[in-house]
Amino acid sequence: MNFFLQGLTMGIAYDAPIGLANLFVINSALTQSRRKSLLTAIIIIIFDVSLAFACFFGIGAIMKKFEWLQLIILLVGSLIVIYMGINLLRSQTTDISAEATTEMTLFKTISSAFVVIWFNPQAIIDGSMMLGAFQVTLPSYSHPIFIAGVGIASALWFILLSIIVSKFKDKFNAKVLRIINLVCGFIIILYGGKLFWNFITLLLA
Repeated sequence: MNFFLQGLTMGIAYDAPIGLANLFVINSALTQSRRKSLLTAIIIIIFDVSLAFACFFGIGAIMKKFEWLQLIILLVGSLIVIYMGINLLRSQTTDISAEATTEMTLFKTISSAFVVIWFNPQAIIDGSMMLGAFQVTLPSYSHPIFIAGVGIASALWFILLSIIVSKFKDKFNAKVLRIINLVCGFIIILYGGKLFWNFITLLLA
């Protein structure tokens, strides 16, 4: 039980800081129907948990070993993230009712969630340092229990985030939602710019 609780608290610490995944879930909850926003949260959870597993078992070490892999992920990831941010800035919101919002296709939701989670090399390396370092301190028999706690923390975090934002989104009018979109868009573009700068730095190193 102790190992499970350690995984649960580590998972919350891993997911709670504001990042692309949280912004993606928040924006979906504000602009999509409750059903679609929950589906988006579940898709994010699947990719987030798969990344946590990969970090726990050492994918960060592989990325550090193969510099070309880092370069590819940094370049492609930065460009796609910037494109997502620009789309948010360009989006026009006149009505935030479930009937008026434009639902994202399932393919677009899955592909965008995949990019948000897996095309952020910094998140992969940071996650590997956090979870990988913890793995070294744990006995091997506790690994499944610990990583299960991390996975459940991810599920609880993103589902609760989606439900809470969806529940209170009616408090926002179209103007407020537009401002939120602009803020999220700018933050996402900054994330993309940081990734691209990391690509340039690594390329010139």
